[in-house]
Amino acid sequence: MLHHVYFSIGSNIGNRKRLVREAIALLNERVGEVERQSSLLETEPWGFTSPNKFINACVCCLTTQTPRQLLAITQNIEREMGRTMKTTDGQYHDRVIDIDILLYDDLSVDEPDLVIPHPRMREREFVMVPLREILDNV
Repeated sequence: MLHHVYFSIGSNIGNRKRLVREAIALLNERVGEVERQSSLLETEPWGFTSPNKFINACVCCLTTQTPRQLLAITQNIEREMGRTMKTTDGQYHDRVIDIDILLYDDLSVDEPDLVIPHPRMREREFVMVPLREILDNV
């Protein structure tokens, strides 16, 4: 069965547009067909101070993967692309790439390392603006 999963992607180090596009290509290859893709949006850092602005986008993929499998895939992509630090205790920092699972069909998941829908997405315009572009009912 195919599931609709929505991801938020961001980068604020290096060639940000290229890195976001590379992450989208890897999601298409490893998760499933990218059915919809937002435009790229330049935004200020959220939750921390940095001189580096972000490039953000959202995509919708069709997948047969489970949410737990998607978490492993996205974390592997982040590591392969050079991300070394994850956010801990609300301490945000510059990042080469960040991939968050926002929505997975109408499913709700509440586990220590995986929460769907993403718990802070509605607070973040850098998520909601591109998400609204590809999703009708947010």
